[in-house]
Amino acid sequence: MKAFVFPGQGSQFPGMAQKLFQDHDAIRNLLESANEILGFRITDIMFSGSEEDLKQTRVTQPAIFLHSMAAMHTLQDTAPQMTAGHSLGEFSALVAAQVLEFETALKLVALRSSAMQKACELNPSTMAAILGLDDDIVERACEEITGVVVAANYNCPGQLVISGENGAVDEACTKLTSLGAKRALKLQVGGAFHSPLMEPARIELEHAISQAQFKSPVCPIYQNVSGQPVTDANEIQRNLVAQLTAPVKWTQTMQNMIADGCTEVLEVGPGKVLQGLFKKVQRDIVCSSATEN
Repeated sequence: MKAFVFPGQGSQFPGMAQKLFQDHDAIRNLLESANEILGFRITDIMFSGSEEDLKQTRVTQPAIFLHSMAAMHTLQDTAPQMTAGHSLGEFSALVAAQVLEFETALKLVALRSSAMQKACELNPSTMAAILGLDDDIVERACEEITGVVVAANYNCPGQLVISGENGAVDEACTKLTSLGAKRALKLQVGGAFHSPLMEPARIELEHAISQAQFKSPVCPIYQNVSGQPVTDANEIQRNLVAQLTAPVKWTQTMQNMIADGCTEVLEVGPGKVLQGLFKKVQRDIVCSSATEN
């Protein structure tokens, strides 16, 4: 079975989707319509902006979503049999599974990115990648720290990202290094995504998601909050709200997709991060990028 998977924040790069824009009239029209919906020319930032310009959460998230949508336009003859997206990528997966229309998803992504940026500015916070420890060791260490620090992204076995207040994350990194972590690497992010510190953003997004039309998916979507396949539109809607403050269970997502028959992974969007993570779970799984096909 073929899975479409969609990357999240961190996969952006200067010049993203520019060649797709130049080579395909339909993609050019799609991205120009996105400029109008957003009320600013995000394509100018995607094509000509610096890495710093693209790091702003309010830019990063819609830019990655749009690159994924552009890449998906090149796949007219291929349909997913299952789909998933990492954090932000879940919105792209919902379009692929025909749960959300493109315009609805883009508006939700724009609201999500703005709300998350505001939540980041309310509380100085950060994230760090912990390499080389079992998940339960990282979870227990975070529970013992004073202040907010939680497991946020279960990326693959031996790679877990923690998220929280600056001081609590620093303390957790020191503790986890002493417990044998190969690396405790602070990430260049705007704040503590997928932690309780995103509660203001969750509240803001909840109303918009409740007003949006969600259809039943044409294939199972494996959602971040559980790592399980979901086919009920109402459950998908609830999970998308919960995702903002809940951890991304990507390790569990990959394991469940493989257990359910996934033999081929197509990464639709910028970068190859998700292909690398799948290879760490099952070395012989077939992986490729949409824009290379």
